[in-house]
Amino acid sequence: MPMADIRTGAGNVDYLDLGPVRVSTTPRTPDPGPDRYQLALVTGGLVLCDTSHPYEPGATPPRTVVLQLPRTALPFRPERVDRLLAQRIPATRGTGAALAQFLGSIGAHAHGCGERELARLGSAALGLATACLAERLDVYDDLPAEAREEALLRQIDTYIEHNLGDPELTPGAVAARHHISLRRLHLLFQDRPAGVAATIRGRRLAGARADLLRSGPRARPVHSIASRWGFSSTAVFTRAFRRAYGTSPTELRRKRVARKVNDPCAQRTFLRPAPA
Repeated sequence: MPMADIRTGAGNVDYLDLGPVRVSTTPRTPDPGPDRYQLALVTGGLVLCDTSHPYEPGATPPRTVVLQLPRTALPFRPERVDRLLAQRIPATRGTGAALAQFLGSIGAHAHGCGERELARLGSAALGLATACLAERLDVYDDLPAEAREEALLRQIDTYIEHNLGDPELTPGAVAARHHISLRRLHLLFQDRPAGVAATIRGRRLAGARADLLRSGPRARPVHSIASRWGFSSTAVFTRAFRRAYGTSPTELRRKRVARKVNDPCAQRTFLRPAPA
């Protein structure tokens, strides 16, 4: 596997080789090479650094997410990119926000991925970084149409992921938020396994299912899970869940609890006699 330590508990990445790019949680990785840029995710945005310059320990926090990308992977002249060195790139909107959110969750995305999937994550990170820097250099419109569409699609993905709990999240709302027509939005999704509405519904249901499988004192009731994931009512949620998984939310949770109770390991834990 092309990875050196993924902390699966908190989703933190120590070091990942994603094909065209690398991701780490420290500003320096083994042999970073002199011909790489580093985009560090810091409070309030991103900061671009250059591995050919001496590293100053105080330049970025000691533990943050750093995207390393080869100079040759960017379609810009190095002297133009160098103008952005040490500048704070806002991460509150547009490609900066999409890239920051992508990097912030890369540990969770990468956990369990095979080499091909990791390479796709690397391509996505490189595409977002390219679009982000192009926007800062005011040459975004000069990017190839394919690169601009990929960056837009990644922004849309990020927007959907972070607004699943909003019951008003619809294809129309997504299109309006990104200043494109509904037709163009559907065209962006035409090569994907699911359309926009199905993607939103599928991600909501997957999140809800993960919540249902959690047990213990912090387990949410079904109606709360439905509301959390943007379903207009428990009845709507239950119908959609049954269509997707062949069982109701309540039945899934009941089976989960029954399996835990009947698990020999769980029985040994529950039935262990109290010390004398």
